Amino acid sequence: MAAPAPAASTEQPLDGEAKKKSPLIKIILMVVAVILLIGLSAGGTLLATGFFSKKNAAEDAVGATLDKLDAQAKGDDGLSAGAKDDGRGAPAKDGGQDKKDGAAAPMKELVSPSPDNQRWKYNYFALEKPLVSNLTNSRKVMQVQLTVMTHYDERVITNMKTHELAIRAGILDRMRMTTEAEMTQPDFRKALAEDIRLVVNSLLEKYEGFGGIEEIHFTDFVVQ
Repeated sequence: MAAPAPAASTEQPLDGEAKKKSPLIKIILMVVAVILLIGLSAGGTLLATGFFSKKNAAEDAVGATLDKLDAQAKGDDGLSAGAKDDGRGAPAKDGGQDKKDGAAAPMKELVSPSPDNQRWKYNYFALEKPLVSNLTNSRKVMQVQLTVMTHYDERVITNMKTHELAIRAGILDRMRMTTEAEMTQPDFRKALAEDIRLVVNSLLEKYEGFGGIEEIHFTDFVVQ
């Protein structure tokens, strides 16, 4: 009986397929290498031109701007609704308009400015009607027209208007104490003006807690 023929070898087709796949793998590797090379080249170009540093600088500028706006917003919130510039570089309180827990704050007392600080402008207030009084033990009559001067704000003038009747009465009481002999003295008007200033400030301090009148001026002075 004849021996069976040897089986056909299957290794030859596999070697052929491997040979066919080798060029394809090489092409893929070359394409990947080219892509990587292009990417590295582009990255190096952007780095050399400062693209990334510009981006970081822009982000830093945006962050600084946001920080500045946030600080300004916090600074605005720190000022009370009633705080306003008083013309001397500092916020001035509005005298009781600030509220805390729904209640109005009490009126702040008017305080004399420090000598080192700039004072308010000159404010004048003239009594509309003249003051007429008899001299002591004399038939002569003294008639004066008064203007007061203060360096402080309008509250002093407002206080003068509010208590004008009491102030006029106090001034007339002082004028009635004047004698003919006093009127012959060289500094009579100056001394009388100082006495009237003390009377006015005393009344304002009594009713408002602060005087503030610094000078008294006679705009009209008649004795007859």
